Amino acid sequence: MKALAQVVRHERKKRVVCMLLTDGDWQAVCLTVRLAALVTLILLIVGTPIAWWLARSKAWWKKPVGAVVALPLVLPPSVLGFYLLLAMGPDGPLGRLTQATGLEPLPFTFSGLVIASVFYSLPFMVQPLQSAFESVGDRPLEAAATLRASPLDAFFTVAVPLSLPGFLTASVLTFAHTVGEFGVVLMIGGNLPGVSRMASVQIYDHMQALEYAQAHRLSAVMLVFSFAVLLGLYLWRPATCKG
Repeated sequence: MKALAQVVRHERKKRVVCMLLTDGDWQAVCLTVRLAALVTLILLIVGTPIAWWLARSKAWWKKPVGAVVALPLVLPPSVLGFYLLLAMGPDGPLGRLTQATGLEPLPFTFSGLVIASVFYSLPFMVQPLQSAFESVGDRPLEAAATLRASPLDAFFTVAVPLSLPGFLTASVLTFAHTVGEFGVVLMIGGNLPGVSRMASVQIYDHMQALEYAQAHRLSAVMLVFSFAVLLGLYLWRPATCKG
């Protein structure tokens, strides 16, 4: 009887949750989470060496490179989306590359959204990592060198463990920022259900159709989700600082 009661309660909760959002809403939410997770993973791989170089390099062109990395912070998303769309078009460098390799065109596809989101969220990964690497300082790396550790060994055994809070902060901020994208998503991905219609675009569609109640439900779900992600980060950081 207890098992049956638990099943009934589970089904009731599931039914209530499903009543909050339509199938299209859930599809948009799942697609958004998928995009954010993939972009975060790619930027962890791509952004880490960039952040390390910015933290350690003394080259004169370090500051121009840092400015380029930070550009999406101040550049209107529509401007970035416009130039990325030109680059992905048939006459752009990425468009020519996809044509030469026989791949599908990037505009209005999920793959195009991933590439655009990587550029758009780049500073949210690189800048926290750069600060974390700079806080490590030279002494731990010099101590590793005296123990005959190679630069690569010192990076993975010294710099990375000491920078773990920075990695977490960068990952969470990148994920959250990608979830909230709108301008770049609309410019590059358009509004194709199941392909490029993210949660932000779905909310916009509800507003355009005067479906205010549905827009409110989806917005509330995204608000709670975003708050939970950031709250988890702030609850974790004091623990790491004390440790």
